[in-house]
Amino acid sequence: MSRVCELTGKGPMTGNMVSHANNKSRRRFLPNLNEVTLLSDVLGRSFNLRISAAALRTVDHRGGLDAFLAKSKDDELSSSALKIKREIEKAQAAV
Repeated sequence: MSRVCELTGKGPMTGNMVSHANNKSRRRFLPNLNEVTLLSDVLGRSFNLRISAAALRTVDHRGGLDAFLAKSKDDELSSSALKIKREIEKAQAAV
């Protein structure tokens, strides 16, 4: 299972671990990923996604999963999130 946010594409970063004596060794900064269930208002069903805590706050700020996916770029989304976005767009076009 990759450590990448499905909605924002945020992944691990690398940097230095610096000791008190200023010795440097490489380390990884992992994103704060959480398994969440988000509800789509248009489709009327829920989706299980593995997203970062920052992405979860952004989803709430933008007004839900549908609004977040409408504003997001396709290259940042995972394949499952992109499929959800296409389903939402198709359902909104039918209405």
